[in-house]
Amino acid sequence: MRSDVERNAAQTKAENGLPNRAGKTRVKEGTVRIIGIDPGLRRTGWGVIETDGVRLSYVASGTVESDTKTDLSDRLKQIYQGLSGVLAAHGPEEAAVEQTFVNRDASATLKLGQARGMAMLAPAMTGIEVAEYAPNAVKKTVVGSGHAQKQQIRAMIKQLLPLAKPNSEDAADALAIAITHAHHRLARKLEQKLIELTERDNDDDND
Repeated sequence: MRSDVERNAAQTKAENGLPNRAGKTRVKEGTVRIIGIDPGLRRTGWGVIETDGVRLSYVASGTVESDTKTDLSDRLKQIYQGLSGVLAAHGPEEAAVEQTFVNRDASATLKLGQARGMAMLAPAMTGIEVAEYAPNAVKKTVVGSGHAQKQQIRAMIKQLLPLAKPNSEDAADALAIAITHAHHRLARKLEQKLIELTERDNDDDND
């Protein structure tokens, strides 16, 4: 089964272009820069891509690590500050974060949720819209199966973003999240617009 974005793989390539406000390169006018974030208390992956609605281009990726020897509050601060630095350096216009799944360890789930809060807060504080995607939705979009394995995700990322060399599984997952948002963002905006129009019509009816 081909994934939603695999059909555009032949057109996916990295191109050089105009500098953006963060001093990095932009593919061309009309593109959108997206950051995907894979939250974790020990390691939070991030990946930045650009899309013009058809093609995808790799910008950068990496991992923010927290010091396991420090208190939880300090580790959360490290995640927030690390992501804030990434946002300042690469200037994304939209962000996407993976949703947290609940496991049997309630304490671990709670800590992951707190790390995810930092992952959402950092871009939100810069005024960036933050989208959320379930892990299965990311796998289905990128690979074509909601139960895809890690190696399958990395293989597809290599095809879709030939210049990408993520330094960890977390960074690779973050790129997959960014790719997912690139595919779904227009549908999300249309849905939001329809909701706004419906609410406006209801307000007019009540007047």
